Amino acid sequence: MKVFVLLFAAAVAVSAAPEFYPDFGLLTDEEIAYINSKQSSWKAGRNFHPSYAEDVKRLMGVDYEASLAYTLKTMPLKKDWKGLTMKDLPDNFDAREKWTNCPSLKEVRDQGNCGSCWAFGAVEAMSDRICIASNGANNAHLSAEDVMTCCRTCGNGCNGGFPAGAWSYFDRDGVVTGGQYNSKQGCQPYEIPACDHHVVGKLSPCKGDSKTPRCSKKCEAGYNNTFEKDKHYGARSYMVRGEEKIMEELYTNGPVEAAFTVYNDFLQYKSGVYRHTSGSALGGHAVKILGYGVENGDKYWLVANSWNPDWGDNGFFKILRGEDECGIEGQIVAGEPKL
Repeated sequence: MKVFVLLFAAAVAVSAAPEFYPDFGLLTDEEIAYINSKQSSWKAGRNFHPSYAEDVKRLMGVDYEASLAYTLKTMPLKKDWKGLTMKDLPDNFDAREKWTNCPSLKEVRDQGNCGSCWAFGAVEAMSDRICIASNGANNAHLSAEDVMTCCRTCGNGCNGGFPAGAWSYFDRDGVVTGGQYNSKQGCQPYEIPACDHHVVGKLSPCKGDSKTPRCSKKCEAGYNNTFEKDKHYGARSYMVRGEEKIMEELYTNGPVEAAFTVYNDFLQYKSGVYRHTSGSALGGHAVKILGYGVENGDKYWLVANSWNPDWGDNGFFKILRGEDECGIEGQIVAGEPKL
């Protein structure tokens, strides 16, 4: 009897053991080979140049646990739903195909060598939602620069911040327009230079630590509006929880912002439905979810990254849906624009 108990306890211990994720180091060919041999749901390949390994953590601008605590404390949970169920929703949904008159849905931005993903994921979804709510009449391209530099309750600019804080800023202070670096578009274009950390790139290599620009409450020279009058506001912001509710929110109101934990292997993503396969945690990252679907039997979220179109699948990626993969479903935030 005693032997049986010991054997049973050992079996339970083995079954409860956490899955092993081998670590091959950052941006290695060995890791790419392992990922592609270990599973078939997604393909790995080289996105970043190996020399960028020491600096890649700068791109992760969310402390996942701190951000989750901030979100739960400050953001109300959405409760007014239309009551759609899985049966009412399409199996595959891409916001770019539903709202074809909103060009921002197709855009992949570039946060540069700065941990401002929390601001990018927010203004990307806000821009989309303004267009969607106005039936394409207002294509305001909201400024990551404004949110990153002027939101005092959001965090620390290039050193990270809270996605929920960016949405509260949208409601409280409003956000001006602004294009990408050196675009001369909108009130406040992004000031951090776009740079290449990729193998195949068109820009100068990323170098050094990007410092957060100072908050400037004025539009760039030559823009035909004032900072105050250029502001666009949110009517209310909220948190969304649960796979079905996130799907309904995407289908009815447009993209949302999400945060998740980035592991070594995510940097090597090229196509397919990502799931953590190898490597250790590098930090938290914020992104824009714009759809969902099923690919080769794997349910996924369709996501826009902010590492420019040279990364991944033309700047986009898919990640496993319904299992809170890497925490992707744990702190979804969104809101309604004030038109």
